[in-house]
This record gives sequence, C-alpha cells and structure tokens, in this order.
Amino acid sequence: MTRLLERLAPCGPIADPKAAERAHEAIVRRVGEAAEMVEAAWPALAPAFAASPYLAGLARRDATRLPLILDAEPVERLAQILAATDAVAAEPDFETARKTLRELKADLHLLTALCDLGGVWDLDAVTGALTRFADASLRAALAQAVRLEVDRGALTHIGDSDAGPAPGLFCIAMGKHGAFELNYSSDIDFSIFYAPEKLPVAEGVEPQGVAVRIANHLGRVLQERTADGYVFRIDLRLRPDPSSTPPAMPIDAALEYYETVGQNWERAAHIKARIAAGDMAEGQAFLAELQPFIWRRNLDFAAIADIHSIKRQIHTYKVDDRLTAKGADLKLGRGGIREIEFFVQTQQLILGGRQTDLRGPRTLDALLALSAAGHVTPEDAGWLAKAYQDLRALEHRAQMIADEQTHKLPESDVDRKRVAALWNHDNLRGFDAAVGKILKGVNVRYGRLFAGEEALSSRFGSLVFTGVEDDPETLATLKRMGFSSPERVAATIRGWHHGHIAATRTERGRELFTRVAPRLLDAANATGAPDTAFNRFADFFASLSSGVQIQSLFLAQPRLFELIVEVMAFAPRLAATLARRPTALDALLDPAFFGPMAVPEIASWDPEDFEGAMNAARRLFRDQSFRIGVRVMSGTAGASDVGAAFAGLGDLIVGGLAPAALAETVRIGGDFPGQVAVVALGKAGSREMTAKSDLDLMTLYAADDPTAMSSIKSWSADSFYARFTQRLTSALSAPTGEGTLYEVDLKLRPSGTKGPVAVSFAAFEDYYAREAETWELLAMTRARVMWASSPAFQARAEAAIEAALRRPRDPVKTAADVLEMRDLMEQERPGNGVWDLKLTPGGLVDIEFVAQFLQLKHAAAGGPLAQNTGEALTALRSAGLADDAALSSLEAAWRLEQDLSQLIKVALEDGGDPEAEPKAFKALLARAGQARTFATLKTKLTKAKAEARAAFEAVMRAER
Repeated sequence: MTRLLERLAPCGPIADPKAAERAHEAIVRRVGEAAEMVEAAWPALAPAFAASPYLAGLARRDATRLPLILDAEPVERLAQILAATDAVAAEPDFETARKTLRELKADLHLLTALCDLGGVWDLDAVTGALTRFADASLRAALAQAVRLEVDRGALTHIGDSDAGPAPGLFCIAMGKHGAFELNYSSDIDFSIFYAPEKLPVAEGVEPQGVAVRIANHLGRVLQERTADGYVFRIDLRLRPDPSSTPPAMPIDAALEYYETVGQNWERAAHIKARIAAGDMAEGQAFLAELQPFIWRRNLDFAAIADIHSIKRQIHTYKVDDRLTAKGADLKLGRGGIREIEFFVQTQQLILGGRQTDLRGPRTLDALLALSAAGHVTPEDAGWLAKAYQDLRALEHRAQMIADEQTHKLPESDVDRKRVAALWNHDNLRGFDAAVGKILKGVNVRYGRLFAGEEALSSRFGSLVFTGVEDDPETLATLKRMGFSSPERVAATIRGWHHGHIAATRTERGRELFTRVAPRLLDAANATGAPDTAFNRFADFFASLSSGVQIQSLFLAQPRLFELIVEVMAFAPRLAATLARRPTALDALLDPAFFGPMAVPEIASWDPEDFEGAMNAARRLFRDQSFRIGVRVMSGTAGASDVGAAFAGLGDLIVGGLAPAALAETVRIGGDFPGQVAVVALGKAGSREMTAKSDLDLMTLYAADDPTAMSSIKSWSADSFYARFTQRLTSALSAPTGEGTLYEVDLKLRPSGTKGPVAVSFAAFEDYYAREAETWELLAMTRARVMWASSPAFQARAEAAIEAALRRPRDPVKTAADVLEMRDLMEQERPGNGVWDLKLTPGGLVDIEFVAQFLQLKHAAAGGPLAQNTGEALTALRSAGLADDAALSSLEAAWRLEQDLSQLIKVALEDGGDPEAEPKAFKALLARAGQARTFATLKTKLTKAKAEARAAFEAVMRAER
C-alpha cells in the first residue's frame, strides 16, 4: 500500500505565500500529533491551500480529516468513505443522517481535490469518485426519505435491497451524473419515476402524494444548507414537462409523454441516463422501453436543426462568446465543453440508431467510437479529447477555489492566478494564452465538423431551386409538405435565389438564403397552414431593405425563426405589422425580450402637437402590441402578465393622449379652471385586456367654479369637458396614416348614451348614490383611474368610486338582479360551444359576476375590492367570504380561460373556431392551457366550465 502522502506532487506555484503560511499554521495547530505528517506533505499541499480557501478550510475544520487522507491509500480511503455513506441509509435519526452525509462530502471533496491536484488520479478517476459518492448519497437519502414516510404511516414498510427502499420507485441519473462525469462542485440531475401499483402505500393513501413527498425529502437530505453545509444541489428539471408535472412522475405518464411529445433534446439527455437508486429492475425496464425513443433507426437530420437551435439560444441569452481566458465560460462559451459534448451527442443521435457501438454515455468513449467508425478523423478526435480533459481540469480548479458551481474563469487577474497555479502555470500571460488556444481550437474543429452535417433538403424529399425550370422531385416534395400550389412556391423561391428582392440582392444574402429556404418550408409545413405561413412570410421578406442581418439571425436562432413563421400562420395582425414595418422584428433582438413583461412608463411625444401625438401613439401601439403578441404566441408569458401588459399599454396611450386632447381643447376653446380624470372600466379597468379589447371609458370632471367659462369660446364646464372627451375619443379611435388604436365605448357612464359624454363629479356621486342599477354597480367594481389632470383629483375620483361601491345594499336583491341579468343574457346571447370562453355557462361572464357580486355584498362591511377578477377571487377566498371550494373552482377556470383567451384573441379572427385550426395551432393552444394534447385541453376546459358554473349557482342562489 502506497499512502497518498508519498504520492502527492505540487500542482504548481504558491499563488499567495501569506495565505499558504496562514493555512500552514492553522492546520498544524489543528491536527496535533499528526503535524509531522502534514509537514512532510506540505510542499505538495501549500500550492493547493494557498490558492483555495475552500480546501484549506476543509483541512482546518476537522482535526482528523487531512491526516486520515494522507495516511491512506487513496482508493482504499475512497472505499471507506463510500461504505460509510451507504451505511447512512440505516441511520435511524434523520438529522444525524443529514449531518453525517455532509461530513462525508467534505472528506470526499478534500480527498478528490488532493488526488486531482497532486497528479494521483486522472480525470476518469476524479469524476468517477465524485459520481460514486453521488450515487451512494442518493441511495442513502432515498432510504431516509422512505423511512420518514413509513414513520408517518403513508408507507407500510421499507423495501429490501433488490427493489430499493420504496418498491416501484427509482431515480434515473442524467447528464454528467448519468455518465460518471460529475464535476467538482456539480449539482446532480436525476428524475424520479414510480409505478403507483407497486408502492407499498397504506390503505387510503394516494401514491402520488407519497412519491412527491419523497422527492421533497430528498431535497432536505441532500441540498438543504445546514451548519454543516450541503451534500449536492439537485436538479429534477430533466423530467417530462417540468413546469407542469410533479417532481415524481408515474411511469405510464412519462412513457406517454416521450412517445407523444418527446423532444430531440430529451433524446440527447437520455443518452447518458442510467438507474442510480431505488428499484433497479423497474428502472431498467423503464429505460429499455425508452430505447426506441432515444435511438431512431432512420437518419434524422431534423434533430441537428433542433439541437443546433438549443445551442444557439444558449449562446445568445446565457453566455459571453469571448475566446479569451479572462472571464471565459469553460462550459457554455464558444470553444467550451458544451461544443465538444454537443458534437458527440448530435452524431450519436443521428448514427446511433443503426450503429449501436456509438451509444456510449461518456463523452470521451463516444468520441473514440466515432473516430473508430470513421466519422471523426483520429487527429481531430485526439485533439478534442485532450481539450476536453484540459477544460474539465480547468473547470474543476475554478470550482475548487470556493466550492462554487461556476464554469467561468475569473475576470480578475488575481483570482485567475489562483486557477493558473492549480493548473501548474506560474505566468498568467502564458496561462491565458494556453486557455485561449484550447478554446479557439475547439471552436474551429466544432465548426468544421458540424458544417459537414448540414442538409439543405427536407425529410419530405429534395428541395432544388437552381436553374430556371421546376425540378419535378421538388414539386413532389412541396406537395407532400402541404402546399396547394407547388409551382408558385418554387417560382417564388427561385426568384429570391436569383436576387429579385432586396434581401437576396447581394451574394452574401443569397448564400444565407440557400440555408434559410429549407428551414422556411419545414417551418411553414409544421404550422399546418403552409400556404398562409408562406404567403405572409413572402410579404414580409419582400419588404426588407437588406436581408443579411435578418437571415443570419434566423439561422443562429432556429426557434425564433419557427416562432416568426408561426406568427405568419396564426396571427394575421402581427404578420401584417411585420410586413408593413419589418423593424418591429428588432424588438426580438433585445436580450430582455423574453424577460419580464414591461411597457415604457411615459409617452415620449409632445402633448402640444395633437396630430403628431396621435401618429406617435399609433406607432408605439403597433410596436408594443407586436411585442406582447409574440410573447403570447411563444408561450413565454402567462395570461395575467399579458393582460396587465395590454392594459399597461392602454394606460400609456391614454396617459399620453389625454394631455394632448386637453391641450387641443384649450387651444380651441381657451383655458378652463377645473380638473378631469379618465376612468377605465371593463377589461381595461380590470387589467384583463387582450389583443382585441376595446376601451370602456368614462370622463369625470369638476369645475373649480361652476359658473366659470372657457377663456376663448366661453364654454361652460359641461361643454368644455364634453369637447375634451370627444377629442380624446377621436385621438384613440380615429384612423390616421399610421393606423388605428382602439374602439372606444362610453356607454358605461351614468345614463348611458342618454347622458352627457362627460360626467360631472357631483352628478357621478348623486347617480351612484340614488339611481345606479345593479349592473352599473357591477361594472363599477372594475373601475380605475387611467389618467387624471392632477394627483389630487385622481385620489378624489378613486375615493368617490370606492364610496359608491361601499354603500350598504340588499344582498338578496343584488343576487336576484344578477341572476336575472344572467338569465336574460343566456336567452338573448347564448354561448356558442365550449370555445366561447365568455358567454357559455361557466365562462368568464359567470366568473366575473360572482366576483363582482361578492365584492358588492361585502364592501359596506370593509370587504376587499379589486378590479382584477382573479385578484378579487383570491382576496375573497382569503377573507373567507364564500365557499372556499367554489371560489377555488372559479379561480382555476378563470386562469385557464384567460390563458386560452389571450392566444385565441391574438391568433384568430372573431368567431374563429379552434377545432378548425391546424394541429400545430391546437398544440399551441394546449400548451397555453397546460394540457398535453388538444383533446386533453378540451376535456380540461369542459370540466373547468362545469365546475365554475356549479360554483356560480352555489354562490348566487345561496342568497335566495
């Protein structure tokens, strides 16, 4: 046996002699009688502890940790740590188990780091040790989690070793964990699946609840930080559809997902999958069923485009593409680890279906296999393998400094010198040059290797547009893709190839279009409405003044390109915006585009220029509506955010045009001493606007002197503010050369169309105190001030609205009025099928009526008031003002119907039937409704409406 003490070698120079001296004094003092051993090893330990405060801390915190490691043969010490980790599974005390695992992690980390830095272990040994400890920790954590469920009576017993602690449940290691390639401070990616019928649940206990709690317990055991640190950060997001599925999934549901909607990136992820803990036999059977999904026998060049899309998005939104060492991202940046892994996995996906020897989960093994099979030259394979080992070594050293899950080299020269020292470099310039050479070499080889795999045809057949005549095979391909007039499509594309439009007039533009064309046709086919998508794209493409930047963007971000083509197919108004104003696409180039929804806070136009303000408002509206609409189409924004964004846009427009309308009224009629506010009602008031919402408005004014007249035209208060209202309405609704804004509806003002268009403050208070009918009070629950001529008047108007709502009223009569209104609506305007989200029973009208009624009923007693329906229901439920189950049903239905309504309003014309739309749009709608399929969505919606209608009846008829 050769002790580690006798095998360690210095990893490099001592980057910080003072830090080394401090570490030396503290450690020698801490280890006591083992000081002589530490002194003997110090020449090799000093460079590591000088550069890494974390490693020095591990050695200092426990008096026996470093001596035990130095005095043992490394493989034997690792075996001891793993055995102790496995023993934690049987520990009866949960907190003791957590503490022990964290102490063992510290032992493992110090052992691994010293063996790595000291040249004792190679990369395989290092990542293998880390991964074996992760497996042992996961097994122990699973046993502890199951014991908690047994103790609470949810499980009847802990299973035997063959079936794991919870028979039927298993953990699949993914990514680097699955491939035995964990890095030094890696999190562990795994997915939890279970067979409900095999879990030993107690009578009356639901298996799903138990499985989910087990997943949560694993987080407590492994990643929760305590005084002793943590074991591993865990990541469960590689399971199917993680945003809408529980952390532990039934096997059947997972298999159905992969068989129906599994993505190419998920195929790639499962190349490295293996069973790490739990019921091994059940897990192996599950993986066996997944093999046809992972390994397709037919060459799938579409997989390249999809995975390429994922990588390009990472570069655009998540990393810095520099090829220098300073701040370089060793994993995700250009020339980084991801490029080597991406190339290997792409080739595996394409070739592994037929060549089983290319299916290895480990990157270096797979690279060697690709070389042996003739797909990679031996020179490139050898160079990439060495680069991979170097990059992984650098990644480990960057993480060892402070146990951070970082993949970047430090920006600071001082901090980067620490990494350099751990990599045996005493000169920072030489270190930076060596790293830059690796990154550039990987990037060059990556680009060269990938370039040879790009296909310019389609899975449907050939796509040839050279020459002046139609290629018969290309016409057949276009027909298979669903185009009704293949000849016209071919002629159009051939014209573009020939430079008939500005976008392809340059040589570079035509070169780019050669690569864009097949992607365009595939994307149009994928929408299910290829003719519409292609025609609208043609209008947009022909309007471009230059095509190089846009086409480069489309090639770099395939998913964005697909999204634009979906917009062409399903959102005619957005498509028209792009055709008229291609610069609207610039918004998508902003890295913050897919971040939090936001609109500008103030209008930038001059309120003294009325016509200029109208045109500026329309340009702003067009651009912002496009941004919001694309977010809806992309599925990256929820209904509440979208509704608020559309309402925020309305606030911005009204807030900018109302001063302009007031200034124009003053210009014509002269100054008038008074105050005015614009009150939003309906969906504008409740911030639930959609792409097609109109503006329900009321103007409320108060003259400083009731007898005053305007200075030029001698208009009285009612005339002056009526003219203001008319000008504001015109500013908001009249078409100009820049288009239109909104339809404006003033009918919700007191006395409706019979009353004045502007309402005096006194008349407002009097009307809502004595004359307002129930329906008007219901509408008033959604009222909010969009703009006011002064903050004081805004506060006064808001107080008047609240006062009107908080007057006592008879709940029985109010409920009867609501039911009478609803009955009359159903007679005169019956709903039109399940996709009528507004008028059918259980639709938005029912839900809004309940929220509005309950607010009116309880307002006098201080009950909550909220314009937004969802917020009102939440507040009412929190206050316990109606049956909790009924309000929960209404909230759930409201959220679902809002999510669907936003997409339908962006995409379809009024009265459009989702049932008649292409499959791709149905898939978008299903995604918006968080359902797996369109059929599932329809079932979900039908159920939600039925429950909402029942809740409506229960709440409203309880007052009788």
